[in-house]
Formats: sequence, structure tokens, C-alpha cells
Amino acid sequence: MKRISVIVLLAAVSLVSMPANAQIFRGPDSQRQAEKAGKKQQKAQNKAFLKQQKALRKQAKAQKKAARKG
Repeated sequence: MKRISVIVLLAAVSLVSMPANAQIFRGPDSQRQAEKAGKKQQKAQNKAFLKQQKALRKQAKAQKKAARKG
């Protein structure tokens, strides 16, 4: 059961992490749409990175506080 959930999780991550510029757009605005999608994905990745960094700083601060207490 655990193997199935791991495989499903890996498949989901690989689909989500597909670059936006790899998406296929057709029509007269295809270049613009691809660039817009790429910028949107870059912004989302940057936001996620900043959120992760904030969480790490918060965790480090909590560890320091616990070390001083006990």
C-alpha cells in the first residue's frame, strides 16, 4: 500500500513540476501565452521558496528558544 501511494505521489509531483514553457499552445498568441505561463510558474515557485525559507527560519528560532529554556 505504501508503494502505491509513493508512486502516485511521484507521478503527481512530476506532472506538477513540468515546466510551463513545455506546454503546447497553438494559435496566433502561442508565444505570448507560453511566456505568460512561464512567468506565472516562476512567480509561484519563488513564492513557495520564500514560504519555505520563512518556515525554516521560524523552526530554527523555535529550536534556539527551546535550547535556552531547557
